Amino acid sequence: MAILSRFCMLSALAGLASAWLAGDNKEITSKDNKNLFSSVNNKVRGVNLGSQFIFEPWLGESAWSDMGCSGRASEFDCVSSMGQKAANESFAKHWGSWITQDDISEMVSYGLNTIRVPVGYWLREDLVDSSEHFPQGGLEYVQKLCGWASDAGLYIIMDLHGAPEAQTPNNAFTGQNNPNPGFYQEDQYERALKFLEWMAEMIHRQDEFRNVGMLEVLNEPMQDNDKASSMRENYYPKAFERIRAVETKLSVDKKDYLHIQMMDKLWGSGDPTEHLDDQYYAAYDDHRYYKWDKSVETTHDNYISTSCKDKRDSNSPTIVGEWSLAVPKSMDKASDWQPNSSNADFYRKWFAAQVHSYEQGQGWVFWTWKSQLNDYRWSYQDAVKAGVIPKDFNSLEDVCG
Repeated sequence: MAILSRFCMLSALAGLASAWLAGDNKEITSKDNKNLFSSVNNKVRGVNLGSQFIFEPWLGESAWSDMGCSGRASEFDCVSSMGQKAANESFAKHWGSWITQDDISEMVSYGLNTIRVPVGYWLREDLVDSSEHFPQGGLEYVQKLCGWASDAGLYIIMDLHGAPEAQTPNNAFTGQNNPNPGFYQEDQYERALKFLEWMAEMIHRQDEFRNVGMLEVLNEPMQDNDKASSMRENYYPKAFERIRAVETKLSVDKKDYLHIQMMDKLWGSGDPTEHLDDQYYAAYDDHRYYKWDKSVETTHDNYISTSCKDKRDSNSPTIVGEWSLAVPKSMDKASDWQPNSSNADFYRKWFAAQVHSYEQGQGWVFWTWKSQLNDYRWSYQDAVKAGVIPKDFNSLEDVCG
């Protein structure tokens, strides 16, 4: 959307933490020796920490207003308006309260075993130039949160969600509301690559990050052919080279390398492996939002049957890193689609159908853990409380036969 215990099968590298694909290459245990993957066939079952380190105003308008950012489209715009010092203080309060250690404990109590942590390149503050405006001081809170998650035995996917100059237009998830995304050029690739090197070294050196086994090099790039082609040819291969160079420098055993994650072919930015000479520990991210899929007939029965047959296997291993229970805007307010108790049975079955399909691959990470929308279709925490998502996955209804 964050020291110290050791895991079974840790490498013998003094002072270095290990990385792995959870439950597959290596098991993990919590500080109190619980293995959250032991009973789920090594599938990822997780949540995104949306709006924790990159705030998306639509998810929490009240919190955004309380931060002094009301009416601002993105973090960049808010910091520009507030000034650096005031913004740093305001964002620090948010980072310390949006996701807490109690939230981490609650996730574990619901049977979840993974978190995906969206961050922006500005977390490494020396990459931010004088014309850019982002909150400062976030690294301390990322370390703390990852420490809590590691103690709890959660697997962590670190996700470069906001790239330099933005990778997609007019979207707050990039941290800036840029109408002309400028990421797709050499100088911006270089800034992102420096971020990845820095993050990879911290992951291997700092114990708080010991459960980070996957580093996603870019969230939701554009599907524009020229820009996507440049990214595949230039950025992806260099991301592999630079991350592996860090691991070589640190003498990390190859079995403890980070998994390097890219969006899969189904996302629409082409085949991410096209120019990769080395695909060792490559991993893939698929995002599945029925809300924006106009090809699926919007009926309860069809949503369930389509989800049961959904094939998300354009690359492997794939994690469906974002999905929700949200529906198209045209149906959003209809009585038989509203997120209330009357429709809970449908949403419960649809959740089970999507889980069925996504666990044919490596698993899933729901978007997102919490919101202020009063809508359980976007909030895992609210959906559990509404009885739409079970606390015990063994009680999931077999809707796919």
